[in-house]
Amino acid sequence: MNYVILVMSGVLMGLIAAVPIGPVNLICIRRTFAFGPVNGFVSGLGAALGDGVFAAVTGLGLTWIAQLIEGYATIIELVGGAMLVWIGFRTFTHPPVLPGPDDCAEKAGGNLARAMVSTFALTITNPATLLFFTSMFAGLGGLAGGAGSFHDAAFVVAGVVGGSAGWWLALTTVIGLFHTRIDEGWMRLINRGSGLLLMAFGLVVLIHVVRGGISLSGI
Repeated sequence: MNYVILVMSGVLMGLIAAVPIGPVNLICIRRTFAFGPVNGFVSGLGAALGDGVFAAVTGLGLTWIAQLIEGYATIIELVGGAMLVWIGFRTFTHPPVLPGPDDCAEKAGGNLARAMVSTFALTITNPATLLFFTSMFAGLGGLAGGAGSFHDAAFVVAGVVGGSAGWWLALTTVIGLFHTRIDEGWMRLINRGSGLLLMAFGLVVLIHVVRGGISLSGI
């Protein structure tokens, strides 16, 4: 198969995984408003790397890792839901941060590293993403595993990371145009609105995990 087609297939998968509005989109948008497009893009890059991990697990035929993730799916979802609630609470209570001379401090290496790690952790604690990439690779003709398919799958995985990162770059660049126009009142609304939504996402995940546990215990 043509390597260009493989990469473009991966780019399409990365875009499909990244574009839908969800917790990571909210986090990246809010951080772009608060700290600028660099912080927002780096946050998105963490999610892109997380997508790349799931794509690699599926595309490179790492079935033992996939089985491990599926075996601990409940615990992973519990951790992910709790993280969303915590991040949402911190966002809701965070005082408005306005553009100014302190922007450089907000973009310091340590803060950017934490921004990336947080979204990476949120992405890999969503086992549903593994199922998404499993179905997408199956739709591409069973690239996962199989003799002689390792290099083909590696090109697709690279495309996934590139497509996802491209979305975050475009999104944070556009949102960044309004970064310096946000006043304290708007920033407070953004913090509270995104914080409430993130906590809601987290509670939905936690309720799903608890209800699943109750259903299993009743069998």
